[in-house]
Amino acid sequence: MVMDDLGGSKVTETATTSYATSSFFSNYPLIAALFAFALAQAFKIITSRYKENRWDMKQLIASGGMPSSHTATVTALAVAVGLKDGFGGSTFAIALVLACVVMYDATGVRLHAGRQAEVLNQIVCELPAEHPLALSRPLRELLGHTPTQVVAGALLGLVTSTMICLIFGSGVETR
Repeated sequence: MVMDDLGGSKVTETATTSYATSSFFSNYPLIAALFAFALAQAFKIITSRYKENRWDMKQLIASGGMPSSHTATVTALAVAVGLKDGFGGSTFAIALVLACVVMYDATGVRLHAGRQAEVLNQIVCELPAEHPLALSRPLRELLGHTPTQVVAGALLGLVTSTMICLIFGSGVETR
């Protein structure tokens, strides 16, 4: 802090930058959510290797698959917020509702859109070569998640958030 000519204080630019950087790296809910997302995407490579007997690095950025990275992310966020700020607060309620909406969407709309894409791709493959749609690009089929994939993502988010809390201490407040 620097005092101005009138006796007031103002924050210097370097102090603000330092505070912003340190607060980002000490933001336990954000770190837990990002770490859970990264772990889920990495697990997708491993599960696709097991399933398809080959390494598929595209799984790092793909949607769908086992486990649900969206679910892992929002679950880790909700648990971290609950552990840090308490499970009775408004912030936890917002994070929990967000997590529920994401999980519902993954097993509902996105899952069924992927199944419809699969059927449409099959229909297009059976079209005669002269049909205008015969050469169209296939639709992406792996959009949503099965309930098992969502549960696995939720468990991964829960475990990740809890482990980060236990390992780093994270300044968790108990209320």
